[in-house]
Amino acid sequence: MIPALLSIFCIQLLLPGPGKAQSPKSILHVTVVDKESGQPTPARVRISFQDGHVAPLPQEAIGVMYGRNDLPEGYTYQPDSSFYVDGSFTMELNRGSYQVWLSKGVEYLDQKFTLELNGEEHNETFALERWIHMADSGWFSGDCHIHIRRSPRENPHLLRWIEAEDIHVGALLQMGDFRNVYFGQFAFGDKGVYKERDRILTPGQEEPRTHQVGHTIQLMADEFIRYQNDYYYYDKLLDRIHELNGFTGYAHQGVLFAAYRGMTLDVLSDRVDFLEILQFCTPGGPLITDHYYHFLDLGYKLTALAGSDFPWCGDRSEYSTDGRPMRIPRIGNVRFYTYLGDDFSYKRWKKKTRAGNTFVSSGPMIDFKVNGHIPGEEIDLKKPSKLTIEVRGYGHRDKVPLSKMEIVVHGQVIASVTPEDQGQSNEAMSIDLQLPVKDGLWIAAVCHAGPGQDAHTTPVYVTVKNGGFENPETYADYLSLNEQYLDELEAELKAPNENLEYRAYWYRKGLKARIDETRLIIDKLKEKK
Repeated sequence: MIPALLSIFCIQLLLPGPGKAQSPKSILHVTVVDKESGQPTPARVRISFQDGHVAPLPQEAIGVMYGRNDLPEGYTYQPDSSFYVDGSFTMELNRGSYQVWLSKGVEYLDQKFTLELNGEEHNETFALERWIHMADSGWFSGDCHIHIRRSPRENPHLLRWIEAEDIHVGALLQMGDFRNVYFGQFAFGDKGVYKERDRILTPGQEEPRTHQVGHTIQLMADEFIRYQNDYYYYDKLLDRIHELNGFTGYAHQGVLFAAYRGMTLDVLSDRVDFLEILQFCTPGGPLITDHYYHFLDLGYKLTALAGSDFPWCGDRSEYSTDGRPMRIPRIGNVRFYTYLGDDFSYKRWKKKTRAGNTFVSSGPMIDFKVNGHIPGEEIDLKKPSKLTIEVRGYGHRDKVPLSKMEIVVHGQVIASVTPEDQGQSNEAMSIDLQLPVKDGLWIAAVCHAGPGQDAHTTPVYVTVKNGGFENPETYADYLSLNEQYLDELEAELKAPNENLEYRAYWYRKGLKARIDETRLIIDKLKEKK
């Protein structure tokens, strides 16, 4: 979550535009189906008059209260004045010309068209078509960062929301700061999980979160944990989350709110499992890997996850009151995929996400294998040998036009292709490579498409004779950088700050002890090399 964005909710223009004919009325019946199955499917819809004013809502629009810090900023309309429906709806509209948009997440093709209503009854059926079906290949989508408060009553409605964005697992995060808690979840652990068919809602928490040490995310834990009186002592909470079978990580690519400091304390002490590397909150995003590569190069495994941070962070949208592109928050605008094979269950999702069998995407899709191993898996070589690397990238010429695909080893691109290369296109790319290996390393695949469309895998970790996979070329520099981060934090502990968002000074004794402990860890890591 970040507190300072444009007032994104002011664009919900709910009344018809001036000068519209008031009679006769047209009755519009709409059914939205999945083209492959022919069955009605949840979808995102936006209907506006020709002058851009948003049409009234249908009765079937699915409403759930949402807003930043529990403020009632939205209900049935989404921030771009679209709405969700469960496959069908009926509207009474004045005669005239209307613009209609339909969408269902990144794997479906968007539809935009003009509808002429002449005062009669209209029956329209629209078929949403996939350009790719990742679940058929065993990859199921998730959004690890959604903020909407929830009671059991909202479960079926929110499940339709994530299904309308083609998300299989949506993590609803109860959020806190050292003063308060927001976006309350009615239960944690398995009691807070809600499942219908192949869609799941699961509780989690964005807590602790501070401006000086970063925002953390906890998933899968059996309980919600909050230590208000020890708020800056992240280690205490992260340890307890692990005791409660949780999965711990840092938000916002480790960039915002000086999270690189917190990661220095917590990754180096083996308390962090994942990093949210894809998100539109951070300037320069969605894909930012600086801190990800930093800690991977030091030999720490970190699973790649992605989360929308709804209702804060959005990608570019064509919807705005004055024709300018705006950042529109949207569930699932970034997502991560977990390989589950043909067994979609919450138990398996937890296991495979913990194992790091993931990639993140805001459009392109990746199939990445090293000696047949998928992201998150480890290969231990008994002696130096060659690795077989296979990468396939998938896009769509209009919606997700591929622009480049890369193999990254220890943070460096060792192979890349573009649509202009022989045998490549903006819909399909491939790289097949034999890589000689003498020492341990990490290998990942990256794919880029249109603006704001990126994908990145969790690495495959390669070791030799049970050694490590750290990068000797960057190792010393990154440890020096960690020492600089500790210096930054230590300097802030010496100076009281009257800003309520900067309270590390209150916890200076305990944080100084953590800094000293981390310096000892860095000294030991230096000795390894």
